[in-house]
Amino acid sequence: MRRALIALLGAGALLLAALVAVALPAAAAPSTLREAAAAKGRVFGAAAAQSHMGESAYASTLDREFNQLTPENEMKWDTTEPSRDAFNFGASDQLVAHAQAQGMKIRGHTLVWHSQLPGWVGGISSRDDLLSAMRNHIAKEAGHFAGKIAYWDVVNEAFQDGSGARRDSVFQRVIGDGYIEEAFRTARAADPTAELCYNDFNIDGQNSKSNAVYALVKDFKARGVPIDCVGFQAHLTLGNVPSDMQANMQRFADLGVDVHITELDIRMSTPADGSKLATQASDYKKVVSACLAVSRCTVITVWGVTDKYSWVPDVFPGQGAALLFDDNYGKKPAYEASLEALGGADPGDPGDPGTVTCTYARTAQWDTGFNGQVTVKAGASAVSSWTAVLTMGSGQQISGLWNGTPSTSGNVVTVRPVGWNADLAPGASASFGFTVNAPGGNQAAPSLTCGSP
Repeated sequence: MRRALIALLGAGALLLAALVAVALPAAAAPSTLREAAAAKGRVFGAAAAQSHMGESAYASTLDREFNQLTPENEMKWDTTEPSRDAFNFGASDQLVAHAQAQGMKIRGHTLVWHSQLPGWVGGISSRDDLLSAMRNHIAKEAGHFAGKIAYWDVVNEAFQDGSGARRDSVFQRVIGDGYIEEAFRTARAADPTAELCYNDFNIDGQNSKSNAVYALVKDFKARGVPIDCVGFQAHLTLGNVPSDMQANMQRFADLGVDVHITELDIRMSTPADGSKLATQASDYKKVVSACLAVSRCTVITVWGVTDKYSWVPDVFPGQGAALLFDDNYGKKPAYEASLEALGGADPGDPGDPGTVTCTYARTAQWDTGFNGQVTVKAGASAVSSWTAVLTMGSGQQISGLWNGTPSTSGNVVTVRPVGWNADLAPGASASFGFTVNAPGGNQAAPSLTCGSP
């Protein structure tokens, strides 16, 4: 009898536990990149410039979405030591303080690089003198930030693109092959707690350059030279994510180092359009997914917060739109794809809210412009959000839009609900209108695509 009672009580307890488990609501999916990455044991960072931190949209987007900050230029040699042994850490100190206040990890970028060097470094011709100057620079800069930096890019871009030979830098010419090892050993002494990384571009897939970096890391690990991570810059072009990127990351991880994606952007020929943005979204998803598939790929960093301040158009004329946020800080399809790959969901993207169709109508026209209206209609199931993408013609620009929330990237305008018109019952519709200025006389209707996000 006693055993039966115990069994009955035990069964009741199990039933109660099951009911409680069923009653508990499912945890909401993370809604920002930083939250979603943290849930996967990763960090998702961005390069930032102190000169833009006074712009509220810039700072708020950085703080909301990213949990790692890389100073774009503020820690480079020409900024921190413009004259020999005369150091200036003003701008970098401000960025570090901001990152710490926001709970962000900080990437130090970069201690030794052939570019953005002050003239006095390039003028040194004595091996012992340049070695002394390099050691002093690393010791003073890494020492200044010791304990605050999570990762240092100790040496940047030391190999030739396309061949894997050593780059003909002043350090290579004057000091020789040993300068990289000397830099890592000096950095470890100056900042013992930071992870020390080698960083380079075009090593995202397996090629002669990545093979040379692989051989360097393998040699360093075998001889006890302090190296903890390898940075894949991942400055990529549209539709060209290396098919072996995951396998390449894994072979480095198998050497016993972490792998970081350090400067990710995916540029396209501008202006952007719906097709290019969709390809870009797929590319970003491939990169994020490849990192998640390698347990030692722990960091993903994009090179900038917004297309507005991207380096790409200045260096590659006619190209751009490379980042996750457009010129107006609107979330691009690449943002949504990256968040989805991390297992997150935009608050405006509740999963599978159904399908919608869109129709366009012209409501007024004059010599230099016209008014248009887009009607968004739900299908057989209700939707809780929608997106319409307008690709404007040559010389056209939307000068006003109502009943929708627009964001612009090049000639592509993405429109989302304003709130009250987001939820649509089956078969129900909502509309938004806009005015187009076309001083050149182009009256062609914009191309239109739409869907539920």
